[in-house]
Amino acid sequence: MIQKENRKISRVKRHMRIRHRLAGTSERPRLCVYRSNKHIYCQIVDDVTCATLVAASTLDPDLKGKVTKTWGRDGAKAVGELVASRAKQKGIEAVVFDRGGYIFHGRVAAVAEAAREAGLQF
Repeated sequence: MIQKENRKISRVKRHMRIRHRLAGTSERPRLCVYRSNKHIYCQIVDDVTCATLVAASTLDPDLKGKVTKTWGRDGAKAVGELVASRAKQKGIEAVVFDRGGYIFHGRVAAVAEAAREAGLQF
C-alpha cells in the first residue's frame, strides 16, 4: 500500500515540476492528459483565463460504439483524434503538450501521435 502511495506522490511531484515550466495561453493552450486504469482523459486548457476549452475521454458518448477496450492504445488514439477534431472546430491549431507526470510512452504517446496526425501542432 505504501509503495502505491509513493508512486502516486512521485507522479504528482513530476507533474508539478512540468507545470512549473509550461503554461497554456490563449494563442497556444495546454493539452493535458490524465490516465486511469480503465480510461484516458484529455483537456485543452487556457491557463490565463483558467478555462477548459475542449475536453474528450473514453467515456465520451461519441466514442461509445467505436472503442471496445477503453484502457488500451486504441482508446487513447480515438481520444487523441476526438480532442484534435474538437480543437480544430474551435479554431485551435497549436497546443503545448502536458504529459501529466507520466512517461511519454504507451497510451500517453498514442494520444499525442493521434492528435498530431489529426492536425494539432506541438
